[in-house]
Amino acid sequence: MEIYVYALLLQCFVCSFVPTAIAFSEEPSRSDGFCGRILRAQTQGTRRDGYHEFRLRVEGDPESYQPGSSYRVVLLASSPAYFRGFTLIALKEGREGTAAGHYAGQFQIIEEEDTQFMTNCPPAVTETTPRRRTRIQVLWTAPPAGSGCVILKASIVQKRVIYFQDEGSLTVQLCEKGDHVPGEATLPPALECCACGTAKYRLTFFGNWSEKIHPKDFPRRANHWSALIGASHTAGYTPWEYGGYASEGVRQVAELGSPIKMEEEIRQKADEVLTVIKTKAQWPAWQPLNLRAPPSAEFSVDRVRHLMSFLTMLGPSPDWNVGLTKEDLCTPECGWVQRMEAELLPWDAGTDSGVTYESPNKPTVPQDRIRPLSRLDHPQSPFYDPLGGAMPSLARVVVERIARKGEQCNTVPDLVDDIVADIGQQEQEKEDDAPETCIYSAWSPWSACSSATCDKGRRMRQRMLKAQLDPTVACPRTQDFQPCMAPGCSLEEPSACMMSEWIGWSACSASCGMGMRSRERYVQQYPEDGALCQLHTEETEKCQVNAECSPSSCIVTEWGEWDPCSATCGLGMRRRERMVKMPPLDGSMCKAEVLEVDKCMMPDCGAAPCMLSPWSDWGGCSVSCGVGMRTRQRMLKSGPASCSEELEQSDKCMLPECPVDCMVSEWSEWSECNKSCGKGHTLRSRMVKLEPGPGGSACPETVQRKKCKVRKCRAKTKEERGGGGGGGGGKRRRRGKQGRDAAVEEQPGCRMQPWTGWTGCTKSCGGGIQERFMLVKKKAKVASCKDRKEIRGCNVEPC
Repeated sequence: MEIYVYALLLQCFVCSFVPTAIAFSEEPSRSDGFCGRILRAQTQGTRRDGYHEFRLRVEGDPESYQPGSSYRVVLLASSPAYFRGFTLIALKEGREGTAAGHYAGQFQIIEEEDTQFMTNCPPAVTETTPRRRTRIQVLWTAPPAGSGCVILKASIVQKRVIYFQDEGSLTVQLCEKGDHVPGEATLPPALECCACGTAKYRLTFFGNWSEKIHPKDFPRRANHWSALIGASHTAGYTPWEYGGYASEGVRQVAELGSPIKMEEEIRQKADEVLTVIKTKAQWPAWQPLNLRAPPSAEFSVDRVRHLMSFLTMLGPSPDWNVGLTKEDLCTPECGWVQRMEAELLPWDAGTDSGVTYESPNKPTVPQDRIRPLSRLDHPQSPFYDPLGGAMPSLARVVVERIARKGEQCNTVPDLVDDIVADIGQQEQEKEDDAPETCIYSAWSPWSACSSATCDKGRRMRQRMLKAQLDPTVACPRTQDFQPCMAPGCSLEEPSACMMSEWIGWSACSASCGMGMRSRERYVQQYPEDGALCQLHTEETEKCQVNAECSPSSCIVTEWGEWDPCSATCGLGMRRRERMVKMPPLDGSMCKAEVLEVDKCMMPDCGAAPCMLSPWSDWGGCSVSCGVGMRTRQRMLKSGPASCSEELEQSDKCMLPECPVDCMVSEWSEWSECNKSCGKGHTLRSRMVKLEPGPGGSACPETVQRKKCKVRKCRAKTKEERGGGGGGGGGKRRRRGKQGRDAAVEEQPGCRMQPWTGWTGCTKSCGGGIQERFMLVKKKAKVASCKDRKEIRGCNVEPC
C-alpha cells in the first residue's frame, strides 16, 4: 500500500493523500503534461525552522553559469537523514513550469540505476525505484546565451512526507555570467561551519578505469592513475573548481601527472589549509583488491578549514582528471559527516586540445575553463555516445570519519553506531552507574585543584549528554568532583596519560625513492593530578617507494618502431623515438635518451646504382574544385645521369564538385507590338543554356515585357459600324470569329493567312515562352508586307 501511494505522490500527487502534510493550490491544472502540480505542492508543519538536513548543490559552488557549459548537480542528505525519492527540475526565473518554454538547460543521467527522467514530466529527473538514499548526482547543461537566471529546485520524499522548498538548501539560483539581478545576490551566502573540535578522515580511492568497463581505445600500455593531491581548506581558497581556470600546478597534474607544483601552491596557502592530502600513483590503472590495497590518505578538518578538494590524472590522456572540489564535511547540525561516497566522472582541465587518450600535445590557446567531459564532446573521444547515454564512472572515492577530537556540539544526537565507532578503544569507567540508555561524551580533563597548598581541595571534570535513547529514564552525572591537594603534596605516584592507539601511517611523501611518512595518536585521558601529558602524539619515519628510482629519474615509454633505412642499398642510417611519460620529480631535466640512431645495411648496390631521395609530398591540386592533377618529385642523389628511374609522378586529384552557375543566351529582339493600333505590349526572351549546379547561382528571368503604343486607331465609318449600305458591303470589315486576324489580313496591299496555334511552352516551370505566326498569303508590292510573329510568357510559377 505504501509503494502504491508513493507512486501516486511522484506522478500526480493525489490531493487526498496525507492531508495534514500536503496542501495543493485550488488553481486548476493548466497543463498536466508538465510539473505544474508538483510545483504547486506545499508542505505544512513538516520541517523545523533552520533544520536543513537536505541540500541541493552545484559542484564547485559557481557564482554563475557559462551558457552551454556542463555542471554536476548533487542532491544529498546529511547523516542520519535519508530520502526515498526525489524530483529535480531547472526553471527559468519567474516561470511556473506549466509549459515547455519554462524549463532551462538539459539534465543528463549519470547513474541509470538510481535516476531517470520523469514519465509525465520529461524535463524533470526522478528516482528509478524507491529506496533509502543519501546522495544522487546528475549533469546539467546550461541553456544558451540570453536565457537569464535559472532556478534549480528539488523536492524530497521521506517516508510519507514530501519536502519542497522555494528557497533555502533545496533551491539554487544561477544567473548567466555577466547578468546582474538588481537588489539580489546571485547565490545565498554559503553556510558557515558551526561544528566544534576537529575530525579526522580517511580518503580511499578505488580506480574503476579498465578495458572491460571503458573498452573504446583503452590504452593497454602505461595506463595509470597519477599521485592524488589535494587539501582540507577554507571556503576562501580552493585548489581547483569547475568553471575556473587551471593553475600551473593543476595543469602539471592534468597533463603530466606531476603533483610537485600543485603541492607547492597548496603549501603557499598555509593559513588557508589544515592538511595536504596525498596518495601514491597506481600502475597499472586497474588492480583487483586482492592484488593490492587501494591508495588512501588521512586528513583532518576543523570549523574554519572544513572543505576538502583533490584530483588525480588518468594517464595517458591530454589533460583529463577526476576529483572533488569544495566538498563540505561539516553538517548543518554542527556535526561532522560520518561517511561520504561519490562516483567520479572525468573532467577536462582546459589546457590541452587532444580528444583521444594518446593525442599529441596541442596546447589550448587561449586556455579554456575546467569542465566535465560528456558523451557528446567529440566523435573520436573514447567517451563519445551519439545517443548521449549515461557515462560509466571512472573511479569511486570513500571518505570515512575515523576520529574526533575536542568537545563536540552537534545539535542532533549521534546514532549509537556512530558513537561506538567514535569512542573506539575507550574504556568505560567502572564506577559509572549511568543507565545504558544514556550516551555521554568522554570526560573532560580534571580542572586545577582549588587548593594551592597541601590542604584538601576539590577539582572537577565534565561530560556532555550526547543521546538519551529512552526519555523516561533520567540521565545523571554530567559533572564529577574529586578531592585533591596542590602538586607535590601526595606521596602516591601520579597517574599516567591514557593514549589512543596509533592511527595508520600516512602515504609516503615521495612517489619515487626515499621520503617520509607520519602517524598520530591523541590523549584519551589526562593525568589525574592535572599535569600535562609528555608522551608524543606524532611519529615520523623514513619510507621508500620503488628503490630503483630516484627523484631525478624520469619515466619513458617503450621505443617506437625503427624508421626506414635512409639508403635503398648499401650502408645507411635509421632512427627510432620514445616519449617522456613523467618528468623527474625534482624538476630537473630528463636525462633518458628519447632518440636513438643506428646504422642499417641494405643489399649491395652493384655498379653505380641510382640513389634517389624519398618522394616529396604531393603538390597541391591544379584546380580548386572538380578533377585536376597533382605532382610529386624526387631527386637523384648519386648514380649515372641517365638513371632510368622516374623523377616525377603525376596523379589525378578529386576535389569537391565545382559550383555551376546558370548560363543564359543573349536577349532576342523585341517582338512586334501585339496591337496594330492603340496601346499594346511587346516581349523579348532568352534561353537557358546551362542549368545551375550545387552551389551555383540561380537562373535570372528569361522573359521581359514592356508596353508599346502604335498609331491611334481611326474612327470607324458608318458602313463599318453596320449603319447603312445594304448588301454591298463587300469591303465591310468582317467580325465574329475572324476578329483582329481578319483586320490584319485586309490591310491595303497585304494578304495574310490566319494566326497559327501557340507553340508548346519552352519550359515546364520557372518562366518559358510560346510563339505563334501569321504568314503572308501572297507577296505584294508593298515593302512593309511581311510575316508576323507574337510571343507570350508561360509556366511562370517557380520550379
